[in-house]
Amino acid sequence: MATTPPTPFSAPHSALHEHATTAELLIRALSHDGDSIALTIGEISLTRADMARRISQYAQEFAARGIVPGTPVALLTKSTADALLAQFAAQMRGARLTLLSASASPEDLAFILDDAEIEVLVVDAAAFGDTIATLEWNHRERCQILTLGAAAVGDDVAHASLAHTAAPLEFAGRGPENMSSIAYTGGTTGRPKGVIGTFRSAATLIQIQMSEWEWPNRPTLLLATPLTHAGGTFVLPALLRGGRVIVLPTFNAATVLETIERERVDTMFVVPTMLYALLDAPGKFDTSSLKTVYYGAAPILPARLAAAIERFGPVFFQFYGQTECGMTIAVLKRDEHNVANLTTCGRPVPWLDVALLDADGNRVPAGEVGEVCVRGPLVAQGYWKRPEQTAETFRDGWLHTGDLGRFDDNGFLTLVDRSKDVIISGGFNVYSAEVESVIATLPNVADVAVVGVPDEYWGEAVTALVVPLATIDTTALIEAVRERRGKVHAPKHVVFVDALPKTPLGKVDKAAARQLAAASVAAHRNTPAGTLAGTTRN
Repeated sequence: MATTPPTPFSAPHSALHEHATTAELLIRALSHDGDSIALTIGEISLTRADMARRISQYAQEFAARGIVPGTPVALLTKSTADALLAQFAAQMRGARLTLLSASASPEDLAFILDDAEIEVLVVDAAAFGDTIATLEWNHRERCQILTLGAAAVGDDVAHASLAHTAAPLEFAGRGPENMSSIAYTGGTTGRPKGVIGTFRSAATLIQIQMSEWEWPNRPTLLLATPLTHAGGTFVLPALLRGGRVIVLPTFNAATVLETIERERVDTMFVVPTMLYALLDAPGKFDTSSLKTVYYGAAPILPARLAAAIERFGPVFFQFYGQTECGMTIAVLKRDEHNVANLTTCGRPVPWLDVALLDADGNRVPAGEVGEVCVRGPLVAQGYWKRPEQTAETFRDGWLHTGDLGRFDDNGFLTLVDRSKDVIISGGFNVYSAEVESVIATLPNVADVAVVGVPDEYWGEAVTALVVPLATIDTTALIEAVRERRGKVHAPKHVVFVDALPKTPLGKVDKAAARQLAAASVAAHRNTPAGTLAGTTRN
């Protein structure tokens, strides 16, 4: 006897097999345990039900303001509760989001607003009301400015949203061409590039975070990095795990340690510079509740990582990725943090195909250096309005990351340099990470960066910028590198500095470091003595 097929089989094929979007995952994360605390930012604590209610109110207000799937929306905010709720509401509306860095210059802000063709700008009034009042960009007259709080310009949507009656959360739909975001890279040269994220890539990141990352059950997650950058990507996985998120609006080592002790925090995300500050912070704090400390976003000094493991225990989990392939190309899990692996960034996640390729596109054998190349559902769609750069980076079926690395026989990946930062000294390639890893193990070294300085004899002279904790024997430093890496790697110059130049995200600004090193070397040539020491023609 014939039967009628179940209803799902009459759905369009595309809908039948689509990934859930991050907005739909958020709806599910907030749909149970409504009375449990989900988010604490400063003095504000919200239950899951509170979050759903306020997101619904914001989403309704955004709908009334004409935000539909695909609307280009930018947010310029600090890490506040309203900022996060407004971001989630824009995702519910299917907007194409661009999160602006709080540390971006006015010139870069204006460039991004024009380049991304932003139609709606949501602004944290307390932090950026004055900035937006005076900021000029070409399409300002066509951009609707909405503020979180009262400001001299724009409409206060935080207040207006309160007039709406909360309704069940609904995802409005996917935007044109499945684009969900344009994230701008924080490059140190030239204008930022817009990286096109899709609903697929965003959902894949959550899938990898949920399956490959080591979360405690119902985590208490502490975040002290901007929610508009990597910190924000931890919120949804923690909520899906039934957890609570505590956000500190700014980073202070003592405050972080006090919060871990008071709230019994078991999960945390830090960038390396934050971890160094926690290690150097005075006083004693109970951090025994920590189970997983995620770190990434910049290279870490192996010696400092070893000290952190000794201090906090075997709780560390590293992730490696980039804007073009969100956060998690490879991971180094907690039990893999042994002496042999501390210079690596772990093994590729199984959801991606990760290869080290030579200049001809061939895979290199284990132990040899090649460019890290990736393909899979996490990879971005390309660069916004930059076809030539897209063709250069996304070519031959691979994302070419620009990072150079080598696999060992167990599949662990060690990054040795950016392709553009390789030092060519005397005709030999010198990878900065290999020199830095030696210097970082020496006594009284707080931080180090190795760069090349133009040199008539060597082409480029290997130069170490070192932040000392106390007096360091320069000759001993150079000899240590020579002994462990060979004379080609031994620094020709050592420059002692109070701090390394870094980007707002905590990465060493290699362009600025090269300029600093070159200036120091040139000044030393013209003075009888200085803080710089080195060898010649070795």
